[in-house]
Amino acid sequence: MPERFASFDGTEIAVHAEGEGRPVIMLHGLFSSAHMNWIKWGHGARLAVAGFRAIMPDFRVHGDSAAPHDPAAYPKGVLVRDVAALFEHLGLEPGGFDLVGFSLGARTAIHAVAYGILEPRRLAICGMGVAGLAEWERRAAHFKRVIDEFDMIKPGDPAFVARTFLKSQGVDRVAARMLLDAMDDFNLAKLANITMPAAAICGVEDQDNGSAEELAALLPDARYIEVPGSHLNSVTKPEMGEAIVGFLTD
Repeated sequence: MPERFASFDGTEIAVHAEGEGRPVIMLHGLFSSAHMNWIKWGHGARLAVAGFRAIMPDFRVHGDSAAPHDPAAYPKGVLVRDVAALFEHLGLEPGGFDLVGFSLGARTAIHAVAYGILEPRRLAICGMGVAGLAEWERRAAHFKRVIDEFDMIKPGDPAFVARTFLKSQGVDRVAARMLLDAMDDFNLAKLANITMPAAAICGVEDQDNGSAEELAALLPDARYIEVPGSHLNSVTKPEMGEAIVGFLTD
């Protein structure tokens, strides 16, 4: 069973953990969960074997965390504030942990680090490219349509895959719609503030969030690591976990 803590506004956030050692905070993707991204495919266990403590929260509206329907629960930057609250809850020190994010988790991690809210030893950015940061409004519009037209989207529609995924995860669509409005485009100039060693890890077929290789080139101290798969399945493959461990132990 996950641990639970009250975030900055009292919203209950679930946190899963595996292993003992240097803390690694692992942030999952949009409408997924810690279980779907990190636990089910063995990535948390792989980090545990390598001597880390994998700390895997479920974002609000995701997994085992609360999904409030009060609009006040979705101020701008709410997920970054939740991660900051987790940092405080765990009593972590700047530089005393590593930070990993996939897709939405990568966006959230980049925001938190670029704006000086978190200071990890190393940062692994998975399934994220430049467009996913600078063009969030375009990507969010796709998911808003999925929610708004949920019952009208049929096989063959470009939105059908996303609709199927939302349904499989049991996403609370009322809460999810409000969460999408709580995130903004990212100012790429702020990438210069991310000075710790970073890795942009991305599936060879994954262009959902733009070019991860281009993102790595914009960071002061980053490498690009290619793994098999697309945006939907790269996180299910062992190479993703192996790349994360390899980067954090290098």
